[in-house]
Formats: sequence, structure tokens, C-alpha cells
Amino acid sequence: MAEKAILYDASKCTACRGCQVICKQWNGNDEIIPSPSSGDRVAVKSRGTYENPPDLAPDTWIKMKFTEAESSGKMRWLFTRRSCMHCTDAGCVRACPNGTLYHNEFGTVSYNKDTCIGCGYCIPACPFDVPRLKGNRITGIAKADKCTFCTTQGLDRIVEGMEPACVKTCPPGALAYGEREAMVVLGRQRVDLLKSRGVGGANLYGENELNGLHVLYVLEDSPGAYGLPVNPRVPGATIAWKDVIQPVGWAVGGLTILGLGMNWLVARANAKKEEK
Repeated sequence: MAEKAILYDASKCTACRGCQVICKQWNGNDEIIPSPSSGDRVAVKSRGTYENPPDLAPDTWIKMKFTEAESSGKMRWLFTRRSCMHCTDAGCVRACPNGTLYHNEFGTVSYNKDTCIGCGYCIPACPFDVPRLKGNRITGIAKADKCTFCTTQGLDRIVEGMEPACVKTCPPGALAYGEREAMVVLGRQRVDLLKSRGVGGANLYGENELNGLHVLYVLEDSPGAYGLPVNPRVPGATIAWKDVIQPVGWAVGGLTILGLGMNWLVARANAKKEEK
């Protein structure tokens, strides 16, 4: 199965937030009106800024970020889409202790909410600060939430041959969807076009970062100007946990069980000898 990707072109984006709205509607995250007193969601209200809501939340999987930049002595906006980047080397997948987070056949990062234990390890493991935990007020059990690339069971657009809801609804055509290789080619073409128009800082973000992102960005300036990590990396602690500590833990646990089993066999053999 060919890997899929979304290409976000910041040079076309008007920050209309249509993607935010349709994401909530398609995934059923608009059924409960956010409340200022809610501990697990960010209330949508006026905060003296164009950004609304101010951050990602368990029921807000896409958020448009407004960054002020100066150009020729004048202020200009840099718009950025914040959501899961669906990394090939995904810190959240590395950190997840029970396989709740995993790569699907399209190369994007899916998760099984039913098996999530709410440990929260995925949050510090993400270089883009994306996963959020939503706690159940009755049971106290938390579950992780993030963009699913429209692969949520029962709401899966990709398997049905449709494009993600955010891509479908984008009025200025700032979002494109298709096979990842094709999106990389399209992104490079857009960068070349922007440079030919005098946008010297144009670049394609995500082609190689973390072994390749499945949400690619065409930017008009450096990633840092948009608030993106210039060289995103999976935290060393996460790598140590997945590649060293966890395997050692499993090995120790296995040896413990083996030792108990051997102890039981020896004890049983001794007991039979005493009976004779």
C-alpha cells in the first residue's frame, strides 16, 4: 500500500479555519460546547487575538497558528497549521508501552483508544507537542487524542477512497492529498515557483525530518519563523525507553517467570523423591 500524505501550502492559506471546523464536525468533536470550567478542553472565546482556540485540545485536532513577522519594515502574518505531523520516526509510537499508537498501512499514525491506558508518555515524546489527554470525570481514566488522518474506525475516509475532511473543505486550495511521493514532488514544484517569484526563503518542510513526515509544509520562510522545530528529534529519553529500558524490562520479567517455573519444577521433583 502506497503511503499517503497531506501537503499544506502556507503561501495559499488564508487562515479561514475551515479545516478546524470540518475536523470537529466529521469526528464528532463539536457535540459538546466547550466550557471555561472544563478541565479537559480549551474554551472557545475571545482572548484579544485572532487565534481561537489558543491551543490544541482533546477535541481540537487542528488549530491555525498566527505568527507576526516583519518584512521591509511592515508587519505580515505567517499562518501555520498545527496538527499531528504523522512522522515516520514517531516519538509517540516509540513511547507507547502497549501498542495503542501504531503506523497503519498508509504510513500515518493511528491509535486504538480502547487500549489506551492514559499513561501520557506520548505527550513529552512528541517533538511537535501534539497529543492531548482527555480524562473521564466518572472513572478518572484518561485517553489520548490527536488527528487520526481521517482513519478513525467508523469514520474512515481514507479506506473509502476519499480525501481527508480538512483537504476536502479548504476554500483556497492550500491543502492537497495523495501518495506521499507525489506530494513531495508537488511541494518541490511549489517551492520552485515561489522562489521564481522572489520568495527566497521558500522551502519544503517534512520531506526528510524524522525520516519523513506525512503532513508536509510549503513555507515562505524558515521553519523557526513559523514556530516549527528546525531539526525535530525524538527525545533521547524516549529512545532509551523503547530501545533499552523496555526490552530489558521484558527480558527481566521473562527470566523471572522462567526462574519461577524452574523453581516449581525442582520443588516438584524433590517432593516426589521424598514421597518415594
